Amino acid sequence: MIGFALPFESSVPFNNPAGSFYKSAARLAAVCALALLLALIASRARAELLLQEDMLGAVRTYTAKHDDTLLDLARNNGLGFVEIVAANQGIDPWVPGAGTAITLPTGHLLPDTPREGLIINHSEHRLYHFGPSGITTYAIGVGREGWDTPLGVTEIVRKKKNPIWYPPASIREEKPDLPKVVRAGPDNPLGKHALYFDWPTYLVHGTNMPWGVGRRVSHGCIRLYPEGIETLFSEIEVGTKVQVIDQPIKIGRFRGELYIEAYPEPDQVDELERDGHFESPAKRSNSDAYYKIRSDAGDDLSRLDWPAIRSALAERTGLPVRITLQEHAQNHAE
Repeated sequence: MIGFALPFESSVPFNNPAGSFYKSAARLAAVCALALLLALIASRARAELLLQEDMLGAVRTYTAKHDDTLLDLARNNGLGFVEIVAANQGIDPWVPGAGTAITLPTGHLLPDTPREGLIINHSEHRLYHFGPSGITTYAIGVGREGWDTPLGVTEIVRKKKNPIWYPPASIREEKPDLPKVVRAGPDNPLGKHALYFDWPTYLVHGTNMPWGVGRRVSHGCIRLYPEGIETLFSEIEVGTKVQVIDQPIKIGRFRGELYIEAYPEPDQVDELERDGHFESPAKRSNSDAYYKIRSDAGDDLSRLDWPAIRSALAERTGLPVRITLQEHAQNHAE
């Protein structure tokens, strides 16, 4: 309980004009302080409510113009290439066609891990930042096959504008024409900003090849669009915790309903990039997903929509799919 004392209350009489002025000023100050306190309490309540909900943003729809490509729409909306193609399978990524309805997967379930610092979800090709001003998310490029970004917990130990790149020996063996040092500039693959992990040679950085964001193309580092890393760089502090996880299936709640997001597996991602859709089934078992769904359902176990669950796990669009039946639908099914 916080109280407010009125200064000068006992030392200046009310019938004194100066005393009346100071009394009014003190009361005004107290009212302002109380208003500020209430605003802070309300702000904290909103933040706690946000963290109690598992959904960030919302899925949107866009009507394509004749010169649109999914690659351009991805960057314009902070999405990765694979992410937007997975949500629009069957649509030509390069010529979607004027008037075509494009799904923009700008709604995301938050990962199931302590929500603090930076969270990098490998299968999702997405980074989340839990900062003092709220939660932000960015599309990312991750390590390609054989150069997987390691999983685990680390921290940001250094920030650098206009970084210099020293290609590791392993990369120079693959590309012998690379110089030993790449100075800052348009030819530097690190872009204009870099955040260094406590893991040698691994970092979050910009890129001079933005088409690679949202794909498995790097040598293990995390790539962001130039505009994305510029914003993240300004918000992040040295010492920020970093969690690198791999959650191809996420489950969470939003407004009392249970949702699932399922992302394509690596072989399916290769098909998406090549054909704009995939035909091969997932190789990983869904048993863990079924167990978590039942566990998270709690009292809503009887409301689970199993056809929707099986469809989401098969289609793997990365879109949030509601998997609890509404009451009237449940009663009709019974």
